[in-house]
Amino acid sequence: MDGQRLRAARGTAAGRHGVGGRICGVGDGVRITANTVLPARREDVTLVTADGLRLVGELSLPAGGPPRATLVLLHPLPTHGGMMDSHLWRKAAWRLPALADLAVLRFNTRGTVSEAGRSEGSFDNAVGERFDVAAALAFATGRGLPDVWLVGWSFGTDLALMHGCDPRVVGAVLVSPPLRWSTAEHLAPWTGRPVVCLVPEFDDYLPPDEARRRFGADVPTATVVDFPGARHLMVGQSDKVLDAIVAAVRPEVPTPLPRTWSGPCEKRQVTIVAS
Repeated sequence: MDGQRLRAARGTAAGRHGVGGRICGVGDGVRITANTVLPARREDVTLVTADGLRLVGELSLPAGGPPRATLVLLHPLPTHGGMMDSHLWRKAAWRLPALADLAVLRFNTRGTVSEAGRSEGSFDNAVGERFDVAAALAFATGRGLPDVWLVGWSFGTDLALMHGCDPRVVGAVLVSPPLRWSTAEHLAPWTGRPVVCLVPEFDDYLPPDEARRRFGADVPTATVVDFPGARHLMVGQSDKVLDAIVAAVRPEVPTPLPRTWSGPCEKRQVTIVAS
């Protein structure tokens, strides 16, 4: 497929471009840390939007078999540093294909840049980004990926709520939802679908009590999960956030997820690029 390059073809843990990583070896109980890359089939992809833009992305698939469900990750606000390599999203892509048999599709919305490259276009305040969400869903459908969930973080939660209530979407996991652009009109159609909100105790935009009030009024079936001690960016909360995502999407997978790995893996650093 145009714009795609298969990496880690035999389920290795190869990092992007194969540069900057080091093998962490095979052993008992190797600790999974922030820069651990677990085995997966990884592929650079290009999403093409209905308004003609090409978006940079990556698809990560379980190394040993088909995925059981799919995460389409929508990153935080690019004008404040959000991108497909934001810390939760790169950890999800590096861990969840191996730990939970999930397909993980992450990409840069229009005008956003990361180590993988810059997506075409420019930031459009959650308006033109509707085409970006649609392109990701079309890609997932075209590849036959199962049980698609939208997983948004901050700005990405607004994109999910505003543009992702689609028949192809099973449900949504919303990490630190600010409800900055989303209105009651966007929330109400989600009633009856699984919507799980992971809300930091000290969120600057929508703390847990306010989240319960807002979602309770417009999406009464939504679940709000408190993250005690956490702030909006969920620094120091990665393991718990990934556990909560897996618990929502694949409840049959035991959580907490493993914190160690006994197979091959890699350690690597990501170059953080500002949009």
